[in-house]
Amino acid sequence: MTSFILNIMNPILFIVPILIAVAFLTLLERKILGYMQLRKGPNMVGPLGILQPVADGIKLFIKEPIRPTHASPILFIISPTLALLLAMMMWTPLPLPYSMADMNLGVLFMLALSSMTVYTILWSGWASNSKYALMGSLRAIAQTISYEVTLGIILLSIIMMTGTFTMQTIIITQENTWLILPMWPLAMMWFVSTLAETNRAPFDLTEGESELVSGFNVEYSAGPFALFFLAEYMNILMMNTLSCILFFSPNMSTQLNLFTIDLMLKSTMLTMAFLWIRASYPRFRYDQLMHLLWKQFLPATLAFYLWYISLPIALSGLPPM
Repeated sequence: MTSFILNIMNPILFIVPILIAVAFLTLLERKILGYMQLRKGPNMVGPLGILQPVADGIKLFIKEPIRPTHASPILFIISPTLALLLAMMMWTPLPLPYSMADMNLGVLFMLALSSMTVYTILWSGWASNSKYALMGSLRAIAQTISYEVTLGIILLSIIMMTGTFTMQTIIITQENTWLILPMWPLAMMWFVSTLAETNRAPFDLTEGESELVSGFNVEYSAGPFALFFLAEYMNILMMNTLSCILFFSPNMSTQLNLFTIDLMLKSTMLTMAFLWIRASYPRFRYDQLMHLLWKQFLPATLAFYLWYISLPIALSGLPPM
């Protein structure tokens, strides 16, 4: 009985802090954007507006959800639920410092789950039975699939450098030097690709609220919309944590609480960079978005991947000094 309770409590204790962090990330974003635009941001609900995420969550989940008359009822509800479930599952192999499941192929597991998020976007657009939502979902799918190509090639390059698919081993290989030093061009392309993969400005063509009627989630409101919202911000935190593990990994030989604090601070700094970029750059045109990937990132990542493959082979053929 005790083991059964622990098996239930472990995932809950793993996910609840992430949900709380997502809620207050929305407040942090609104505050930073406010100050960058010379205004206050949320400051009325609670001291300094700190209870604003709680008020927003209560407002969204107690509203009546509206479903279009001709929408597919099952897929319409399954899509946001699956989006949040996949976003939570992607945290499973991340060592924080302990992972919820110690996987030998943790990198491939995360890449597979990231690819499955495409289905939630497609289903939500199709199930809405709206031309706006369908066209928005097709636009979003094209962007998401495209930038997964560069993310996958960069992950392959990291696997070639470290020789492992396991998150913990990738961290251990960075005890002497961070991977960003020998792989800084790929790290820069990884960061830009994570912006596009998580639908953040200036790559937020999947939503484009100001001129594109919000895209695939235009027919969603209340609770289902909140699930999409939570999944998006959870993916932002997850991607930044993964970026820190891959390129700026703290030393696991130190105390575990110091490892956790170090990882948290680095992830927070990358998240702040996401918010700073949103406040600084205008939205891309769609042709520029695709040109950046297929004409620039893809050839560059393939060239670096071939370089990281050929370098050990070339060095192994040299005579001993």
